[in-house]
Amino acid sequence: MARLDAAPGEITAVLGPTNTGKTHLALTRMMARASGVIGLPLRLLAREIYDKVVKVKGERAVALVTGEEKIVPANARYFVCTVEAMPMDMRPAFVAIDEIQLCADPERGHIFTDRLLHARGSEETMFLGAATMAPMIRRLVPEARIDYRERFSELSYAGAKKLGKLPRRSAIVAFSAEDVYSIAELIRRQRGGAAVVMGALSPRTRNAQVELYQSGEVDYLIATDAIGMGLNMDVDHVAFASYTKFDGRRRRRLHPHEIGQIAGRAGRFRSDGTFGETADARPLDPEIVEKVVNHDFDPVTRLTWRNTDLDLSNLEALRNSLNRPTPDPALQRVETASDEQVLEILARDPDIRERVRSQRTLARLWDVCRMPDFRKVTIDEHARLVGRVFHYLTSAEGHLPDSWLEAQLERVAKTHGDVDALSQRLAHVRTWSYAANRPDWTRDSEYWRARTREVEDQLSDALHERLMGRFIDKRTSALMKGLREKDSLQSGLDHTGEVTVEGHYVGRLTGLSFRPDHSGGPLAQRAVAQAAIRAVRPEVNRRLGALVRAGDETLCLCEAGTIEWQGEPVGRLAPSSDVYAPAVTLIGGELGAGEAQARAERRLERFAAREAESVLAPLLALRREIGADGAIQGLARGIAYRLVEGSGAVARSALAADIEQLSVKERRQLRKAGVRIGEHAVFLPALVKPRPARLSSLLKAVARGRPEDALIAAPGRMSIPVEPERGAADYAAAGFQPCGEIAVRLDILERLADLIREARSGHDRHHFAITHAMTSLLGCSVEELRGVLRSLGYKRVQKGADPAKAEGELWGGRAKARTRARTAPQAPAPVPDNPFAKLAELDLDRPAPAGRAVKPRTPKTAAKPRHAHGGGPAGEAGAAPSGAPAGQAKPSRRRRRGRGAKAKPA
Repeated sequence: MARLDAAPGEITAVLGPTNTGKTHLALTRMMARASGVIGLPLRLLAREIYDKVVKVKGERAVALVTGEEKIVPANARYFVCTVEAMPMDMRPAFVAIDEIQLCADPERGHIFTDRLLHARGSEETMFLGAATMAPMIRRLVPEARIDYRERFSELSYAGAKKLGKLPRRSAIVAFSAEDVYSIAELIRRQRGGAAVVMGALSPRTRNAQVELYQSGEVDYLIATDAIGMGLNMDVDHVAFASYTKFDGRRRRRLHPHEIGQIAGRAGRFRSDGTFGETADARPLDPEIVEKVVNHDFDPVTRLTWRNTDLDLSNLEALRNSLNRPTPDPALQRVETASDEQVLEILARDPDIRERVRSQRTLARLWDVCRMPDFRKVTIDEHARLVGRVFHYLTSAEGHLPDSWLEAQLERVAKTHGDVDALSQRLAHVRTWSYAANRPDWTRDSEYWRARTREVEDQLSDALHERLMGRFIDKRTSALMKGLREKDSLQSGLDHTGEVTVEGHYVGRLTGLSFRPDHSGGPLAQRAVAQAAIRAVRPEVNRRLGALVRAGDETLCLCEAGTIEWQGEPVGRLAPSSDVYAPAVTLIGGELGAGEAQARAERRLERFAAREAESVLAPLLALRREIGADGAIQGLARGIAYRLVEGSGAVARSALAADIEQLSVKERRQLRKAGVRIGEHAVFLPALVKPRPARLSSLLKAVARGRPEDALIAAPGRMSIPVEPERGAADYAAAGFQPCGEIAVRLDILERLADLIREARSGHDRHHFAITHAMTSLLGCSVEELRGVLRSLGYKRVQKGADPAKAEGELWGGRAKARTRARTAPQAPAPVPDNPFAKLAELDLDRPAPAGRAVKPRTPKTAAKPRHAHGGGPAGEAGAAPSGAPAGQAKPSRRRRRGRGAKAKPA
């Protein structure tokens, strides 16, 4: 570049706070010249400016030169560089140095001071920075013209805010990687996610993170003070998580001008910005707030300096020239520079001292010592790496061995691991990128630049993905962005019911019910709920309309009291004024329109009523017959009413008095209505079948408001265990009657009565033996059968040989009380000498002789004898039964069955 001894062009210092357009002005001026060089404080910022210039001038005309990256086309006319990498042997038309106030920085300030004093353009030179540099520029560069610029927007102090209350488009500033990560994790849980920007990130990772923020995918940016160095982002509010930082030597509080430099990033162009505190940061003193708001800071009084005119004749001469005193009291000798520290350590190594006997090797040693410590290790460890690199460069080959470089890259070219592991590998890659970009350090610099760039890109992409996975809830961010910016969200619904909004899974739609995905924090759940309302509601309304139009064949009433449509529950039975026409409440459908929900409920209620009318037709028909105009009247009407109340079954004992008084006509009315008057219960046999029994029990439970209490017996069960908490009405509704420890199905109970009658039809009509057929009929054990018999009024009169078996066990007692039968008196034993004894021995039942018809006579009473002494033909008086006394009339067929009245004496 043009040195002080050349004729410099115009020199201008453009000074002012942030957001004054200084960098934009410099770029415009540079691109108006035939050539130019601009020096920037950060590699990240250099890459951003490079992309802007390329858009205007094209890739062939623009070069990018940083410590770790070089893109230098053959005919490049515009060089975008970091300040340390500026090529000082050129004579461009334009030169600009950004953030010139860094001349006062204790570590890098001597580089900026050298550019202030020596870098010049042949036509124009421009220094960009804070107004605090004005006194020093007037003193050291008196020919410079100073141009003060005002901020485009206002900056105001907003005070302290909690992290969860920060406004959108906020940048949160922390000063350590640990603080950045912890804050980003908290923002992810509370606000959906944040982008992360740190100086240690590669440009590729940093640009990807900034794009997340700039695109609006996330509304928060967690950054170090790197954002204070000209990174251009749309930030409305800057929140300091701390006002202290470690500057490489000690932990100190930020200076007011440093606070102003960072806070000034709030607000872009004409948009005002605010700043304040968050997390554990204490509020600023009012004096500092006033300085930041008014951009009124103390002027810079000392610049960091180091001699650049070095004596490379020998090692001691180099060390002495570096320690040369400052030529001006305004310049302060740099206190600790890492390159000087490395040089001091290596100078104590005899092997190193042996190698630097020539000016060329000494220049190579100083060049290697200036390699930055990207890894941030101890100075001794960094010096060992520098010494090894110098050893290779001064060996017989004169460059870094390819095998050694490849081994170093292979060791770090691994994309697995967490954020910290990837960040550490990237720091190592930056070291080898720096070496590859030194033209004479490798055998094939083009290859190694491409190789290190490839590894860096792979690690950068992996780090970006890890940062997104760790600090960004992509689904929540996308949903919140869509809800904020779009009138309609792009939603999808697959055949399994999975719902996606903006490409992210948000839940599942089953029937009319939307079950949101509850993963994530409260913010994620709110975002999913809001997205569902906007994206799922149209589909729910469509389904509600389809349900209203659906036929009964597509609906199914389940045992749990739910109504299914297309295999999914859509409604639930609820109590109403009519047990057999229950109300229905929708299962789901809340996202649909109110009127659509009401129509769907009415449709399901009509289905439930029709289902009851169809399945319980005998019971509902009986209910209609007991109406004012019904066919059932008299005592039969009362019995029918009790049946309707009892869901189709009532124990006979509860109706015994009414049943005894029923007339033949009334019995006929009940029989015509399908009512059976059994020995143990009065019931409707059609309702005992499984489907009607299940529905009857369900409707009874629904009427009580507890559908889950419905008594649903498994198909084919003849008896079920009795549950103490259930009443007899519950079992009656299900077609059962409690009998001891089990409840027996009503029709089976009547069949049991038939078996008992058959068992009594033998010689002993008062007793019966329990059989295996009885236990098999009831599907129960012998002991359970005994309990059934006891509950029905039977008594055991004789035990069997084996208590566990039925054979040989006699029961009796109930039939006599039940029938009220009047049995004939036992006839006295016949007198042997009586002539009627012989008559009794005759076989009166033998067939009549052929050709002679015998007309049987069955008198209700004995016939009168023709002779006073009672004798006469047997056929006239009626034959007496065998063994009966003379004059006794033969009992009729009815009496022989045990139901005849006592015969009158002749």
